[in-house]
Amino acid sequence: MNSDEAKKAVRFGTTNAICPIGEAIGKRNIRDSAIPVLSCEGACIRGEIARLAANIISRNESYGRGCHGELLTVPNSAISQWIKAAEKVVLIDGCFLRCHGRILENMIEKEKLIQFDALSHYKKYTDIFDYEEVPEKERKEVAHSFADLVMASLNELSVGCGSPRLESADPCSGAQDA
Repeated sequence: MNSDEAKKAVRFGTTNAICPIGEAIGKRNIRDSAIPVLSCEGACIRGEIARLAANIISRNESYGRGCHGELLTVPNSAISQWIKAAEKVVLIDGCFLRCHGRILENMIEKEKLIQFDALSHYKKYTDIFDYEEVPEKERKEVAHSFADLVMASLNELSVGCGSPRLESADPCSGAQDA
């Protein structure tokens, strides 16, 4: 393995374990052709808002909450198979670092991955790490606002407008993050 490959390689120990509820949810979402919604799971306020927004989005009809842990480490699980086989996958990254986006771009075909950067929408909390420094009500309001923007963008995309990696409220603007 050369140094470039070593930088890209992440190795996981094998497991024969399965998550029973993950299997049930994965099989149901495969059957229903639900669109997986994944998110940043970072420890900071930006990750928390992305996670909350993904949970809200996944409650909409035709969507389901995906588990990145199973996707990455249990490749034969129903959750993993559902995400990899989905026609599109929605990803909510917490900020401009796009940690999950950079990982998923190596696992999911580019044209299937629809990425959103939550921070580019609400543009605050850049000097805060601990999510508990932002009152719960405010965290939820910001997450709901962003989830509404994402759903509006996804609705526009379903009629053929927009870019696969959106950061603005206008899905037809073609705005992409760097």
